[in-house]
Amino acid sequence: MEIIGHQKQWQFLKKSVRMHRVPHAYLFSGQSQLGKKTISLEFIKLLFCQRKNEEPCQTCQSCQYLKKGIHPDFFLVEPQKREIKISQIRELSWKLSLHSSISPFKAALINEAHSLNSEAQNCFLKTLEEPKGKTILILITEYPETLFPTILSRIQKIRFFPVPKSEIENYLKKQGLALKEAQRIVSLSFGKPGLAINFFLNPQKLKNQDQEIKEIIKISESDLSFRFRYAKNLISQKQNVKEILDIWLRHFRGMLLAKIQKSSEIHNYSLTQLKKIIQVIERINFLLERTNVNPRLALETLMLQL
Repeated sequence: MEIIGHQKQWQFLKKSVRMHRVPHAYLFSGQSQLGKKTISLEFIKLLFCQRKNEEPCQTCQSCQYLKKGIHPDFFLVEPQKREIKISQIRELSWKLSLHSSISPFKAALINEAHSLNSEAQNCFLKTLEEPKGKTILILITEYPETLFPTILSRIQKIRFFPVPKSEIENYLKKQGLALKEAQRIVSLSFGKPGLAINFFLNPQKLKNQDQEIKEIIKISESDLSFRFRYAKNLISQKQNVKEILDIWLRHFRGMLLAKIQKSSEIHNYSLTQLKKIIQVIERINFLLERTNVNPRLALETLMLQL
């Protein structure tokens, strides 16, 4: 599994292994689709690798088991119906209390850790305070501020940032993609390798994005009643609202960047308006993921800003 960008973070992690200074818990934070999960899995491979090289060998039993998702000493925890429940953390704690099978210790990855509800966070805190044997815990989140301060104070924090366009472009060209198509994908990915790979592997997603952008332009040029009808229809059709909002977010971020660089004057939004729209979309995305907010009301709030 190739790591795209984040070499500073990766070198730091490798050095901690080389120096035998690996803390028992990490927090990997940053925007979605930057590659946090990829690096987490590669780091665990490095820790578990039976050949003890500078990089995971990718061929030993442990590396292969991790690649296939069947390693008996590795546990992945992810949200169930938008949240991680206390029952999942209790089960994890029990698994971590058992003896490791083929590795010198155990590892757990909690993906979308912001989905831990309050009970689950309290339960997880006990695991942090009283780790069972040799255990490595990695939490991944876009929203570290949603975790208890008592959790944040007990873990090593590593922040991830968007990857330079050139590094994503080079990766895509190595996969055999033509330069023009690679550049198009890079321009739509905003430094997110996971998103770029998604576009590369699923060309239909590029077509969907183009269609949604046409919809955004149409909506922004329409009156308020049309926008509200659009919001109502979107919900009634049970489409993936968050996925559509992510496309909108990328579109308006692109407009903001073009406005700042004065490379485009195709729209009438001011910098202040664009920043406000982006903030509203980010807020709605957060509420849709973390709360039971009414999706239609949330979308209508956005329609007022367009």
